[in-house]
Amino acid sequence: MLPDFAQWSLDAIRAEGGSLSWLEECRFEWSKTTAYALEQILQGKTVILITDEKRKWLEHYIISSINSISLERPLIPVISIDDIYPHYNNISGGEMIDMLDDMIALSYKNDYFFWYIGKGDDKRSDIAKRKDESYFWLFDEDFNNAFRLKSYDPVLDIKLLQLYRLFDASLSAAMFGEVDVSS
Repeated sequence: MLPDFAQWSLDAIRAEGGSLSWLEECRFEWSKTTAYALEQILQGKTVILITDEKRKWLEHYIISSINSISLERPLIPVISIDDIYPHYNNISGGEMIDMLDDMIALSYKNDYFFWYIGKGDDKRSDIAKRKDESYFWLFDEDFNNAFRLKSYDPVLDIKLLQLYRLFDASLSAAMFGEVDVSS
């Protein structure tokens, strides 16, 4: 029988030693939200990645790393919201978000979910907050399917890279049947 994702995550966190000790305290929040995102990826959904402006570097890192040739796993459909609609920063108001969401739903046949990384009060998070399936690494705000972080954490960037590394390992383990992520 495959280990459940919460136990697998705990083992993976502990295997990293002290560098991920901060994550052990909030592993249940991590496990719940991340297992759901991984399950959607395994179902073949496209990931539409959105970050606030301060985390654009992480968006570029994720998009360039998630399908690295060295990983030897199937490719994951991941795209930046800015590649879908380059004028995303200029959207204001619910009607414009509705039009963009309709275009994305038609283009991806409702077979997608948003992954937002950034401050909860950033307007770039608005479209993701409208979808129950969205996955969040959210700063300074509680929200459904959100892993919460503090924007004022002095080592936030390091934690984000550690989270991505764990996410990537989790994705590989789920794809190769080493862990059960089904809810």
